[in-house]
Amino acid sequence: MMSRLAGWWRHSLRRRPVFTNTITYATFYTAAELSQQAFNKIYSPEKPPLDFAAAARIVTVGSCLYAPTLYFWYKFLDKKFVGTAVKMVATKVMTDQFVMTPVLLAAFYILMGIAERKEDIFEEIKAKYWKTFIANQAFWIPGQTINFFFVPSHLRVVYVASASFIWINVLCFIKRQKTEKTA
Repeated sequence: MMSRLAGWWRHSLRRRPVFTNTITYATFYTAAELSQQAFNKIYSPEKPPLDFAAAARIVTVGSCLYAPTLYFWYKFLDKKFVGTAVKMVATKVMTDQFVMTPVLLAAFYILMGIAERKEDIFEEIKAKYWKTFIANQAFWIPGQTINFFFVPSHLRVVYVASASFIWINVLCFIKRQKTEKTA
C-alpha cells in the first residue's frame, strides 16, 4: 500500500507538480496547525478548544499562497543561478530570504486578516512582521542552504513543505500572540 502511494506521489509530482505540491503543503499545514492547537489546549492555562475554522483559514491561505508561488520561484532561482557552488547557493539563499520571504510573510498576514474578516487587515503585520521575519531568517537561512546544496530541484517544494512543519508551528505560535489592540 505504501509503495503504491509513494509511486502515485512520485508520478503525480512529475505530471502535476503544482497540484501535488499544494496537497503536500496543505497536509503539512494541517498537521502543524492542529499540533499547535493541541499543544495550546494541553499546556495553556486557558485550555482553548480546537478551532477548525481557524485551521481551515490558515491551511487555505498557507497552501494556496506558498505551494504555487514557491514552485515557480524555485524554478526561476534554479534557472537564474545554476549550480551548487558556494557562491551560487549563497546567492539563491539570500535572494530567497530577502526578496521572496518579505513578500510572502506580508501576504500571509494580510490574507489571514482578510480571511478572518478583521476590521484592520494590517494590524497583525504591523505588530508581528519583524518578529516573524527574524524568526524566519534564523530558521530558513540554514534550511535553504541545505535545500539548495543537496535537494534535487524537483523536490525543493516538498523539502520546504516538510521543513515547514516545524516553521509553521513557529508561525502559528507568533500568529496566536495577542496584539496590543486585541490584548
